[in-house]
Amino acid sequence: MSTALQITSYNLPSVQDGLQAYLQRVQQIPLLSAEEERDLAVAYHQQGDLQAAQKLVLSNLRFVASIARTYTGYGLALADLIQEGTIGLMKAVKRFDPAVGVRLVAFAVHWIKSEIHEFVIRNWRIVKIATTKAQRKLFFKLRGKKNHLAWFTQEEVAVVAKDLGVLPQEVIEMESRLQARDMAFDMPLNEESGDTYVVTPEQYLEAQEGDPLQALAHNNEQANQQDKLKGALEALDPRSLDIVTERYLNEEKSSLKDLAAKYKVSLERIRQIEKSAILALKKMITAH
Repeated sequence: MSTALQITSYNLPSVQDGLQAYLQRVQQIPLLSAEEERDLAVAYHQQGDLQAAQKLVLSNLRFVASIARTYTGYGLALADLIQEGTIGLMKAVKRFDPAVGVRLVAFAVHWIKSEIHEFVIRNWRIVKIATTKAQRKLFFKLRGKKNHLAWFTQEEVAVVAKDLGVLPQEVIEMESRLQARDMAFDMPLNEESGDTYVVTPEQYLEAQEGDPLQALAHNNEQANQQDKLKGALEALDPRSLDIVTERYLNEEKSSLKDLAAKYKVSLERIRQIEKSAILALKKMITAH
């Protein structure tokens, strides 16, 4: 079992018990002095004292809640953000070295934010909008600037790109992703309003070729057309059938000149026979 999971086996406050009750409880947990924090960290890392790790986590939960509040603008539940931030705090406790001389909260900020960042990226959109480390960094920085700016002008794009150290095209692409919105695949119609004109992906992304009835009808139609063509060809006289076959059905097509030489007639006569045969075929196929 991982250290983080072992820590959670103790009676830590849970946001599942109610957000307000949780926030009130973590505010009542006393803060540790630098000396107390150092002694607990030593006990955990050198002696494996899990109760010491629990106290380190408990005493810093108020800071997790404070950091999580700054990410509520993404439309995600504060309780979920706090839970993710707490995982980051546990990871920080596992890696915290008291000999460095910094307080745990200063060290843990990176881990808390990192877990919340990953959670936001996973859940803010169905389709991922930031897959690389550079894109994630741009996502959060651009979101912050969009709180103060509306649509970007070319001048504003250039300023933001310079400020963030990225190309203008990257700013434009990320802005378009931020503006996008998810759409339900099978959005139910609002019967009360009588709105029957809503077009959802379920309608226009339907794979028609996957419908067994349509596939059967298509195959039957093809077979019927082939039977009609076969019967019409058999009704032609031998010379007309040969000319049509040589001109259209054989892999290597014959020219009018070749057929004229074969039947010892003019090119115009071959053209007339060909035209009459085609008209006869069309008439016989459409008559059935």
